[in-house]
Amino acid sequence: MNGAFYQNRIYPRLVHWLGNPKPILDLRKQIVPLAHGIVLEIGVGSGANIAHYDVGRVIKLYALEPNPEMLQLAEEERRRTKLNVQFIDSPGERIPLDDGTVDAVVSTFTLCTIPAVVQAIRSIARVLKPGGKLIFLENSVAADPRVRRWQRWWEPIHHRVFSGLYLTRDIPSLIAAGGFRIDRMTSLYLADFPKSWTSCCWGSAVRQP
Repeated sequence: MNGAFYQNRIYPRLVHWLGNPKPILDLRKQIVPLAHGIVLEIGVGSGANIAHYDVGRVIKLYALEPNPEMLQLAEEERRRTKLNVQFIDSPGERIPLDDGTVDAVVSTFTLCTIPAVVQAIRSIARVLKPGGKLIFLENSVAADPRVRRWQRWWEPIHHRVFSGLYLTRDIPSLIAAGGFRIDRMTSLYLADFPKSWTSCCWGSAVRQP
């Protein structure tokens, strides 16, 4: 199968169809409303988070997404809300916003897929205002070494099918290395089986001075 065709046509629909089971939907409802003021979402994808922003607290949402088919799906979600959204066709490593311009950044299942993740986290820190928060929900490496072995086994398959997804990234350590202090975080398996697919962490981190 042609790689570009899969990436641009099939994968967006696959994510739109598979990407919001109840445990993930419940977490989106929990963490996305924490964003306020001027907000940047990196890897907005098909727009699964758009419905969960608090319109009364969000002045503007910059929605970053390099995949044009994903942007079309996200635009359909935007039409169902009164949220002020500006879509930006750009990858997370190159955020085209000025320094210190946003109050919060939201990332759900983006830091676990984006190629240059350290560069992306540093870019997030750059555009956040002092004291601004990164709100995240990501696949992350499991604490249990037995689960980690299965994560390493499955990772090449997930990496190919889910457009670069890594199961073994230590997301909390990467966030800390990118200039943040994690102020709240939960790490759990979202399903008992397969644990290697569902090891996730979510919470918020404050940009360090």
